[in-house]
Amino acid sequence: MADEFANAVEDGLKLAKRVYVGKDRAVMAAPKPAAPPVQFLSDWYLPSAPMVYAVISDPRMVDNPDMPSYQPHVHGRCDPPALIPLQMSGVDLEVDCYGDTAFVQVSGKWRVHCVMGSRSCHCRIAVPMGHQGSILGVEVDIPGKSYSTELVGVEESNVIEKLARPQDGGFLKPHIFTLTIPQVDGGTNIGIKLRWSLKLSYNEGQFSLTVPFSFPEYVTPAVKKISKKETIRLNVNSGIATGILCKATSHPLKEINRQAEKFSFLYEAEVLTWSNTDFSFSYSVSSSNIFGGILLQSPPLYDCDQRDMFCVYLLPGSPKSRKVFKKEVVFVVDLSDSMQGKPLEATKTAISSALSKLGPEDSFNIIAFSSETFLFSTAMELASEEAIERATTWMSMKSTMGGGTNMSIPLEKASEMLSNTSDSVPMIFLITDGAVEDERNICDSMKKRLTNQESLPPRIHTFGIGSFCNHYFLRMLAMIGRGDFDAACDLDLIEVKLQKLFSKALSTVLADITIDGFSDNEQIEVYSSCIPDLSFEGPLTICGRYQGSLPDTVKATGILGDLSNFVMDLKVVRTKDIPLDRVLARQQIDLLTAQAWFSENKQLEQKVAQLSIETCNISEYTRMVLVEKNKLDKVNESSGALKVKRGDPHKIRDPGAPKKVLLQSLSVGFGDLTATAENIRPGAEEQKLPDAAEAFMRATSDCCGRMCNHCCCMCCIQCCSKMNDQCAILLTQIVTALAFIGCFECCTLCCCGQDGQ
Repeated sequence: MADEFANAVEDGLKLAKRVYVGKDRAVMAAPKPAAPPVQFLSDWYLPSAPMVYAVISDPRMVDNPDMPSYQPHVHGRCDPPALIPLQMSGVDLEVDCYGDTAFVQVSGKWRVHCVMGSRSCHCRIAVPMGHQGSILGVEVDIPGKSYSTELVGVEESNVIEKLARPQDGGFLKPHIFTLTIPQVDGGTNIGIKLRWSLKLSYNEGQFSLTVPFSFPEYVTPAVKKISKKETIRLNVNSGIATGILCKATSHPLKEINRQAEKFSFLYEAEVLTWSNTDFSFSYSVSSSNIFGGILLQSPPLYDCDQRDMFCVYLLPGSPKSRKVFKKEVVFVVDLSDSMQGKPLEATKTAISSALSKLGPEDSFNIIAFSSETFLFSTAMELASEEAIERATTWMSMKSTMGGGTNMSIPLEKASEMLSNTSDSVPMIFLITDGAVEDERNICDSMKKRLTNQESLPPRIHTFGIGSFCNHYFLRMLAMIGRGDFDAACDLDLIEVKLQKLFSKALSTVLADITIDGFSDNEQIEVYSSCIPDLSFEGPLTICGRYQGSLPDTVKATGILGDLSNFVMDLKVVRTKDIPLDRVLARQQIDLLTAQAWFSENKQLEQKVAQLSIETCNISEYTRMVLVEKNKLDKVNESSGALKVKRGDPHKIRDPGAPKKVLLQSLSVGFGDLTATAENIRPGAEEQKLPDAAEAFMRATSDCCGRMCNHCCCMCCIQCCSKMNDQCAILLTQIVTALAFIGCFECCTLCCCGQDGQ
């Protein structure tokens, strides 16, 4: 779909050259450089900032709505439709950061400048959110109507009759959300508000954020008299420490407010061209040692769970002040046929990079599996240069092995290899692109094994490739094993995300973390059943609910890299400035969904659905709908209501009721056993719809049964498709003449007599 989108934008830019605003220059100019390399075409034309496109099927409608140019007539239609980027007249970016979570809102004004005033077209919105972004909502305002997105439960979605096509709402790529607004008149000004959440990256005490905000030149209006105002507002509330310091920004921000743990910045300017750089900034939290605290907040009134919320946070401090653990690592890699190509090659590269970061005291092994299991070594190997070189060679010679996906045996073998560790942190990295039938049994088995192990149990880190694997099984397995979970549905990000997962796990600084009073207290619910380890590569956040009251300080304990005990008092603070319900929503939904899948608990599913609807976060138990509302009530006032055409003729519907369109499912799902069994490769999830010609042929394919001794439309289509251009032109002229004198039947017989020449 991304390639098709890019091709449509390229066609749209060519088509937009028909639009003219006077003697100065054309409204649209081809992007510079005008000829991007073919291999980068998709990325070149994909949105790098929030964009709106006119969906053009009929090229005759392309013209300046204010100044018709009366250009030569265009024959034919655009199939698939071309996408012309609309010009933007104003943009406002607002970013609110709370710890490692950011909420982004972009408000902008676009104009349908490329469609004549007497015609209308669909408008497609594209929102690039960044690789850890999650869409929260879209609001659109046009004269006479407004549109907005909302989440509804699965049961409510079942009664919505109208279903959107895949291209009218969904993910173009995992980080690019698109939504189509129907039938907007040429020359209309469109006001749009986009909201999404985003995770900040963390490295050596510094939080960093990048928001896609690089607009191409061709969205700048050509008319110089139009005011172009660009505004950026940045609000940061660390909520965790005093003495935060803004380190770097991409745009000239002016500080307008500063307190101990928060600050605000503003950038506002009249510009000639829109920002051509992504908005980025970073801030640091100064501390050389591990530190943290506990934030409390009362639930909002709309929350069905009226228990108070809590958030425990731990930051690792400076990596120079602490020693990381010695490590024993086993990589468990899926080698089924579906991993062939980019998934397997990216996995090999990432593992080779991780091996090179091991110290001489660390040890490792590699287990590959499909329907069989293959070991690099029968025992753990010290991470010497010679052993790493042998492992790299062994991996490079491994290709996909065919067969099925059997991961229980290799996981058991990996656990056995790590069962007698004493002075190191054992780790298992599971990498797969498939789902298996015994996933709950695997979780149960690993839970029992880890619980009964006397020595430090292995940490299980999981990584899913594509959407055919069960992300919630992998998340649950990581939760049981005190590890991390990540996934890459975009094949180009496999290597980057795997390396990030490896780097974070291999930088563990504090293990076996416990919070006093949390484990055996019935009044406290911790959403993560086992607390993960703390790494130098990122903060640790633990969330949940409680009843009653908490003391002013709570002790946190753990084991440091030098195997000494760690004890710290966490200060308990009740906050009003940080919306914990929004900040923690994404994490809560993911954790609770994994638990609901594992336990098959319907009440948990309902809890997730309610949380999803309240916080506007996508979940497996909700669906997104597009709601259309009329601003002007054009209904006959005397009736006050209209009868429903279908169903009960006596049923009355409210004319002012909003219209709802159900979008395609936006969630990742619970894996696909059939696709795994058939070894379908990741990236083949997209369903290609039939093109217009095929749809037309299907619609007319049954006319032969209704007609006797006459040529049907199907025959005509099949026959005409074999003609050359000259014959087609001649036939068109004949058809026109015969139709004029009323002899269409003769024309039909003539078509049937064609032999393709």
